[in-house]
Amino acid sequence: MNFIRRYLIALLLVTIGLTSCAGENTVESTPDVNATIVSEASTLAASYFETQTAMAPPATPTFTSNALFTPTGTALVLPSAFPSPTTQIIYSTPIPPTIGFSPTPTGTQYTPTVDPAKLAVGCNNLRLIRDESIPAGTVFLPNEKFTKTWRVENNGTCDWVYLYHLVLFGGDGMDGKVSNLGKVIPPGKWTQISVNLTSPKNPGTYTGYWKFGDQGGNMFGAVLAVPTNTPKPTSTASVVPPSPLPTLTFTETLTPTPSGTPTATP
Repeated sequence: MNFIRRYLIALLLVTIGLTSCAGENTVESTPDVNATIVSEASTLAASYFETQTAMAPPATPTFTSNALFTPTGTALVLPSAFPSPTTQIIYSTPIPPTIGFSPTPTGTQYTPTVDPAKLAVGCNNLRLIRDESIPAGTVFLPNEKFTKTWRVENNGTCDWVYLYHLVLFGGDGMDGKVSNLGKVIPPGKWTQISVNLTSPKNPGTYTGYWKFGDQGGNMFGAVLAVPTNTPKPTSTASVVPPSPLPTLTFTETLTPTPSGTPTATP
């Protein structure tokens, strides 16, 4: 117990001594140099950056692909793609509207003429001059025999010789009988060629097409046509004449008429 009391008294005395020493040695604390330097540097830096911020233009906000934005009422116009080197650009002229009428051609229609030179086969060619007999539209009785003749010119470059003859080219042959030319026709000269025919037995219109040919049957030159017309046969029924009119007989009765003046009897 005494030990504890002594310990507490010693502790109290030490505390009082230290307090008095602290009061005597209390002096104004020296400011921290490092803290002062740091504070001044911070102030200077803040002043510099505020000046630069005032001089710089306001920054434009940049949107990234992930940024959210509010759509406006104006549609976004995308730039058209540039054509590739293989792209073909075609400019078309607008078609005017169709007016409710169509042009009507006038005048005489042109009929192309066959080039005689294109009818040649090798050195052989023939030009039709005219029909010598049986003009177009001639009418024949059924099974009537006739001869068709043409005047033609050798407009080729070699002679027509003896075995040249007519060859059926198309249409109705009408039992045609042909014979060889039997003579020589040099280029630039004309002659007559004929075929013996028989009209068809059935009524109708018929046309035969012939061409001239060499000894081998090779046809050349203009086409020679034979148009014919066979009418319907007339009726052969017997006609009964009407019966003769009856003969009328007239009988005349004569009555005598007195003449002169009668005489009175006394």
